[in-house]
Amino acid sequence: MLRFVVTLFAVITSSTCQKYGCLEGDTHKLKPSPEPNMHECTLYSKSSCCYVDFTEQLAHSPVIKVNNSYWNRCGQLGKSCEDFTKKIECFYRCSPHAARWIHPNDTAAIRSVPLCQSFCDDWYEACKDDSICVHNWLTDWEWDESGENRCKNKCIPYSEMYANGTDMCQNMWGESFKVSESSCLCLQMNKKDMMAIKYLLSESSEESSSSSSSEEHACQKKLLKFEKLRGEEGEQTR
Repeated sequence: MLRFVVTLFAVITSSTCQKYGCLEGDTHKLKPSPEPNMHECTLYSKSSCCYVDFTEQLAHSPVIKVNNSYWNRCGQLGKSCEDFTKKIECFYRCSPHAARWIHPNDTAAIRSVPLCQSFCDDWYEACKDDSICVHNWLTDWEWDESGENRCKNKCIPYSEMYANGTDMCQNMWGESFKVSESSCLCLQMNKKDMMAIKYLLSESSEESSSSSSSEEHACQKKLLKFEKLRGEEGEQTR
């Protein structure tokens, strides 16, 4: 049964990629393809919109910078906070599904990707004691002549910059993400996303965070089944 679930995800991934391709960012491929030797972002290794070389920047902790964007302008991120930041970076750069939420005015950007409330709350909890100097990572940096990001304002704790997980998810990357009203039809940047993707990419699904009760019920049922199969697999490997 678990093999069936994995096969289903592969089919979903393939059909989605053919329809949407990849974003048109500076590190993106034209279309997704396997990257079996990825150093990070391995969630997307079977169908990736980024090259393996890109993931080398994320492979060692602490991460200093990604391309010309420094992550440590207010000191090194704690390991837990860094891990969540990597998940977001990996999704944007590597996910074959990201283009499903392509920004209508910028083909290199995403808009309103639905994140699970629990993911946002956990992300906030992981980062709240670290420091940051920008409210919006996409627009609030000052860029010097060498193309590197600099703080325009003083560093303050995440807990002062953002009120809670919802505030952080919906503002840190501008319009890129939103918190979903559903607990299933949303992304958590882990293997559980394969269940949500099936419904989020359905032609009958609504674009907004609200979805039909039947889709929500079907998603919850599939997710519970997936978690049960994962649990049984874990028991067998002990």
